[in-house]
Amino acid sequence: MKIVVKLFHEIAIKSRPVRKLLTKQLHYNLESLLKRIRSDTKVYRHWDRFEIKVPEDICDDTRRNIIEQLSNTPGIEFFLVVEPVHFSSLSELTQIALEYFAQSVNQKTFAVRVKRKGKHSFSSIEAEREIGSVLMLNAHPTGVDLKQPEVEISIEIDNETAYLVKEKVPGLGGYPLGKQEQALSLISGGYDSSVSSFLTMRRGVKTHFCFFNLGGSAHEIGVKQVAYYIWNKYASTHKVKFITFDFEPVVAEILKSIDPSFMGVVLKRMMFRAAEYAAKDLAIETVVTGEAIGQVSSQTLTNLNAIQQVTDRLVLRPLVAMDKQDIIKLAKEIGTDEFAANMPEYCGVISSKPSTKVKLEKVVAAENDFDFDVLEKSLNTFRLVSIEKVLDGVDTDTEVDSITTPNFSDVVIDIRHPEEQEKNPLQLLNNEIIKIPFYSISKRFEDLDSEKNYLLYCDKGVMSKVQAHHLKIQGFTNVKVLKLAV
Repeated sequence: MKIVVKLFHEIAIKSRPVRKLLTKQLHYNLESLLKRIRSDTKVYRHWDRFEIKVPEDICDDTRRNIIEQLSNTPGIEFFLVVEPVHFSSLSELTQIALEYFAQSVNQKTFAVRVKRKGKHSFSSIEAEREIGSVLMLNAHPTGVDLKQPEVEISIEIDNETAYLVKEKVPGLGGYPLGKQEQALSLISGGYDSSVSSFLTMRRGVKTHFCFFNLGGSAHEIGVKQVAYYIWNKYASTHKVKFITFDFEPVVAEILKSIDPSFMGVVLKRMMFRAAEYAAKDLAIETVVTGEAIGQVSSQTLTNLNAIQQVTDRLVLRPLVAMDKQDIIKLAKEIGTDEFAANMPEYCGVISSKPSTKVKLEKVVAAENDFDFDVLEKSLNTFRLVSIEKVLDGVDTDTEVDSITTPNFSDVVIDIRHPEEQEKNPLQLLNNEIIKIPFYSISKRFEDLDSEKNYLLYCDKGVMSKVQAHHLKIQGFTNVKVLKLAV
């Protein structure tokens, strides 16, 4: 299988030195990702594209995995799964195209699109007309439709090689991860913070995560899962950190000491102070938030300005002018919507009469009543872990058994994301399989038959172990992890 990768259009207009740096980074990223799937994959860098050669003996699952990885890699405008052929004349290319595309246009409308590079005795339009005429005469289509064809035949010509396009797949766009500077994203697990984290990654920013725990282990587990999901799907070429602060005491102190109209703004200011502390530790100059103008009372321009006065870091707000429905739509597209919908809500600092236009001097005065020793103690709860290990050791004080061969009576619960379930269905001959995505298992497990034994399954065994631990903590004893032999 051969794949031609086209650069994000903004990369193509960069100066030669910048373009070279960006394409070198993308080359590294592509090799890093694809060689995990198939070690003998070859990635070739050209000035305007990449060519990827994958051995022909790959199975369908490997092919799908490669296409999915490319679809989720920042820096790619689109890519083409192609059949490369050599030709010496337009008539020869026309016959090759007839043999290759005849069956696909049979009894369908079609259009031919040709892009050409190099010196030839014919133009792109002439090639389109010649190939279209031969197909029209010999392949039994219903006609030519240049606007909305049922089949679009795409051919890219590079000197004496023609690439017959089997499939065109859109990419993420954006810049290759690793060539922009770093940022620290404040993540709560909701729609906004997960989408803002994704958007900075898409622009090539190596994005670390900072979480303020307001409500115990359930909240922390949920946020760790969504952070791991975003990183693993869109940014796994680069190692990032996950930082946690225990902010429950800070919330309690705010509720005790701060005027209700200032609570939301003061909480955000405390979070920014903690983020500043973490960012300095990691030598990061930028903080990312999921705030959008007017979405909640603390997100008016006046309040946002008051909030960020406590930090010297650059504050990026990728969602600042987006509508909530557009944010939710993007969350669905990137796969984080179900996490957000099932995330526990733990914000206790919500006033019935919040101020939408605080005066900075009044907020500063209100904070004089806050015991900053409480914040200092919360800063001392600073915990940092590499994202690839963020799910290790969650509730490790509770043992979870793993088995490789289920008993006939065991019920297997496929806890993978619905996209993964659909792409690679779990098939077992002797066991009942039910599908409950991991972000719903905590709520739905108690409704299952308590007389049965359940085995949680996911591809790598990471999420299944975390969820089984969590269920054990809740008191369920009829749960284990299924690890199928590869």
